Amino acid sequence: QVQLVESGGGLVQAGGSLRLSCAASGRTFSRYTTGWFRQAPGKEREFVGAISSTSGRTNYADSVKGRFTISRDNANNMVYLQMNRLKPEDTAIYYCAAGQSVAEVPGEYDYWGQGTQVTVSS
Repeated sequence: QVQLVESGGGLVQAGGSLRLSCAASGRTFSRYTTGWFRQAPGKEREFVGAISSTSGRTNYADSVKGRFTISRDNANNMVYLQMNRLKPEDTAIYYCAAGQSVAEVPGEYDYWGQGTQVTVSS
């Protein structure tokens, strides 16, 4: 069993930066891929990026590539999403999730956090 808690969301101006954190509980967390997803009002949940469990291989959505970076600290059961050059269209609730592969589909992830709100003003 893995429990995930996101933090670090907030209000930022366009062009600014935020770093989201995902704190995990459970001794097996390091075995899981961790993905970040986001959901804006009235829209479906969409893939942002993911990082594999041990190799650190990452995959990003085209919309965030070059602006967002995912990293993980397995020793402390933490995963981070560094978001730079934020745009108003990045406004959404951001979720971290744990799964078995670096997948872009929400259904491939087994555990989810409660989400943290990110609002980017223009």
